[in-house]
Amino acid sequence: MPRPSYVLFITDQHRADWLGCNGHPVVKTPHIDSIAAGGVTFDRFFVATPVCMPNRSSLMTGRMPSVHGARANGTPLSRNAVTFVDLMREAGYATALVGKSHLQTFTGQPALMKPAAAKPGYAPVPPKLREAVRHGLGSAEYENESPSYWEKPGAHVGLPYYGFDHVELVTGHGDEVDGDYRAWLLARDPDAMAKIGPKNQLPHNYVCPQAVRTRLPAELYQTSYIAERARAFVADHVKKNPDQPFFLMVSFPDPHHPFNPPGKYWDMYKPEQFPVPEAFGLNDWVPPPHVAAVIAEREQGKANLLSQFSFTTTPREVQEAAALTAGMIALIDDSIGSVLDTVKANGKADDTVTIFTSDHGEHLGDHRLLLKGSEQYQQILRVPFVWSDPATRTSTRLRGVRSGAIGSTIDISTTILDHARIAPYAGIQGISLMPVISGENAKARPAAFVQYEHQRPNEAIGGIPRIHTLIDERWRMSLFDGVEWGELYDLQNDPGEYRNLWDDAGHAAIKSRLMEQLLRIEIAHIDRVPMPTGRA
Repeated sequence: MPRPSYVLFITDQHRADWLGCNGHPVVKTPHIDSIAAGGVTFDRFFVATPVCMPNRSSLMTGRMPSVHGARANGTPLSRNAVTFVDLMREAGYATALVGKSHLQTFTGQPALMKPAAAKPGYAPVPPKLREAVRHGLGSAEYENESPSYWEKPGAHVGLPYYGFDHVELVTGHGDEVDGDYRAWLLARDPDAMAKIGPKNQLPHNYVCPQAVRTRLPAELYQTSYIAERARAFVADHVKKNPDQPFFLMVSFPDPHHPFNPPGKYWDMYKPEQFPVPEAFGLNDWVPPPHVAAVIAEREQGKANLLSQFSFTTTPREVQEAAALTAGMIALIDDSIGSVLDTVKANGKADDTVTIFTSDHGEHLGDHRLLLKGSEQYQQILRVPFVWSDPATRTSTRLRGVRSGAIGSTIDISTTILDHARIAPYAGIQGISLMPVISGENAKARPAAFVQYEHQRPNEAIGGIPRIHTLIDERWRMSLFDGVEWGELYDLQNDPGEYRNLWDDAGHAAIKSRLMEQLLRIEIAHIDRVPMPTGRA
């Protein structure tokens, strides 16, 4: 039996419940819903970490951030890391990435974290020995996504790129993006640079921070570029290599902020269609310290409303952000539909696996917050995961199924390899979800394990946040490095996560059990590679 092809659609900062197939009362996503109708939708699928670079690295490697090394945004994934795409390439697949990669840094901004300076009177550490591991992450091969790299005439990603033999890259968010897209855009509109960014935006009356009404028409926006180039890859590959299976990752930078759906998508949804989140009506909610610190920042006029990090917001801002997010999702959905149509038109629909997921979620007003940060709420930890393959689409028993099994981003690579009948490498930490997808098993893993680390300090945590979280069938527990307090929520009786039971004496036994479970998961995720080369 020939191996199937795969199309993996991934969005950026897209929470699980913002899909029609996942029950959103306003947002319409008919094309993504069609994938769900032909396969299995996971209701409890969680990130390895709610941050772009490390979670994308976990997707590619099937390993936790503490193991693959890209623990926080700003640390590139080592080119020495083996990815599941490497294995697919070696097994004969044509491998392609169109859109956002973000396995390397793309802002051009310096790191916030620096090695500690030597104490007075101590010999300084030579630069080449400044860190415990020689890694070379500052070398030229980690500049493929940086702004300076794309200023060079004829710039293109050096191949193979983490296993991809074909890459058409988009770096950044909104309409101020770079990579291969920039040359494509300027070839179609030489004056495009005068139409992008907040300073050139169309007038509007939205007050939401980072609401930007781009002058670019929808057909020139980065989402449309990604769809066009994905369609071109499918058509060209099938024409030239009809018998070679392919793996195509179609990676959209939206619906990540800034909130700037182009053209008709700006007005597609109205703020009034979206209810004000529950948190704005709660007078007895006591935010945990790290959330209280974020809320206090804005109350004191200290919040950076143009940053990448969460800030507290107002009901009107939330409704506007929701409407614009829905517009961005609508364009993504239309674009996915066009790629699916191309797969079908080229005769590959019956032997292609279609997958949809996201790299992390977005608060969108829950707990009075916007964007994402060190908070470990379900809105940023839980993401969509939809799988449709030839077997599920042709089986009345398997298609349109909803699963309550717990899954993780690290399971995507293992599941694809298992389905493609490709053996995994030593050290991969994900598990195959094929027993769940095929209906052989109702459960995958007993709990999700989430790690969080970032360069930006949080005052309530006392420095750089390092948080490990466990989510099982009923409970969410989060432990913070350097502080005595933590979080414990009963997701069954408190699905909104408003009552922290960490210090509740009646839940001491539950907390103790979860602590032991977390410790066992920590041990299980200690790296097993490199393997021994012999006996001592």
